[in-house]
Amino acid sequence: MHLLFLCSQNKRRSLTAEKLFDGYEGHQARSAGTENNPRVKVTPGLLGWADMIFCMEKKHMRRIREKHSDIVTDKSVICLNIPDDYSYMDDDLCELLESMVSDYI
Repeated sequence: MHLLFLCSQNKRRSLTAEKLFDGYEGHQARSAGTENNPRVKVTPGLLGWADMIFCMEKKHMRRIREKHSDIVTDKSVICLNIPDDYSYMDDDLCELLESMVSDYI
C-alpha cells in the first residue's frame, strides 16, 4: 500500500511519519507539505500515487480538497489531528504516529 503523509512544511511531522512507515509491513511511504516552500511540495502525482493520505491537521485536508478535489475524491483521507508541537523523530511524536496510523493500515 502507498501511504502519503502531509503537514505544512514537510520537515518534522510528515517526514517523521515517512521515516517510520516506509517499508513497514511492505508499505511504501512518502511525505510532503501543503504550504509555500516546503521541503517537498504536495503534487497531483503524489496524491494520485497514494492509496491512503494522512493529514496532520484539518487545514491540510482542506487544502488538498480545495486544490485537488478531482484526485482525492475517491481516496481515503484521514486527519490525525497532530499539532505542530514536535521536532523531527521526537519520541512522543513517533509513539503517537505508530498508535494512530496502525489503526488504519
